[in-house]
Amino acid sequence: MSSTNTPIALITGGSRGLGKSMALKLAEHGTDVVLTYRSNRAEAEAVVDAIKQQGRRAVALPLDVGKASSFAAFAEQLHEALKQHWQRDRFDYLVNNAGIGVHADFAETTEAQFDELVNVHFKGAFFLTQTLLPLIADGGRIVNVSSGLARFALPGYSAYAAMKGAIEVLTRYLAKELGSRGIAVNTLAPGAIETDFGGGVVRDNKDVNAFVASQTALGRVGLPDDIGGAVAMLLSKESGWINGQRIEASGGMFI
Repeated sequence: MSSTNTPIALITGGSRGLGKSMALKLAEHGTDVVLTYRSNRAEAEAVVDAIKQQGRRAVALPLDVGKASSFAAFAEQLHEALKQHWQRDRFDYLVNNAGIGVHADFAETTEAQFDELVNVHFKGAFFLTQTLLPLIADGGRIVNVSSGLARFALPGYSAYAAMKGAIEVLTRYLAKELGSRGIAVNTLAPGAIETDFGGGVVRDNKDVNAFVASQTALGRVGLPDDIGGAVAMLLSKESGWINGQRIEASGGMFI
């Protein structure tokens, strides 16, 4: 970890949904936050303000994780933000969270949909992490967000889930190759959560919500704070010896 006592986390897609909950939970546990957003700056700045109200520092930066060609410029912008707001050259925690939802049966999935999922969920996480390696402090942490759909299969998510399966393999390789720097890398795999992801189907469709709850050991659908809390746990000092693992936060869905 960096020389100062307060760790800094970078959360991609931190302006809404699970990323927003992660940012607020980490701030609650004493972590400063850099969050990225793709287009809605006002939404991102509202999260920054909420973090500052908790007594923590925060900044929002624009980033499209589906455009790897922009990562070098983003790294420079991030470096400047670290120097300006924290007088530091490194941050401690990277959470590769940003994503999109595509629901399409295997037979109907288009090449354009497939390519977009690759760019955002796999290529983006791969090359953004690679680009940011010089800015991650030795002894830091990386959390890659996967999905319960990489373990169980529901029709309509073959391409999306395949990308998440790739992320889970990548996590183990990163843990192996970055271990010499003391950087632990883990996967967090949420189950079905009530957000606007995928058009908000889990949150807004009563039949889908009831079905998910009936297939979950704890008897309900997940909430964003369930995932925010899990990320805070994985990035805590007490979890430092957890490395190269897939942690599913689904309430016991389909077990």
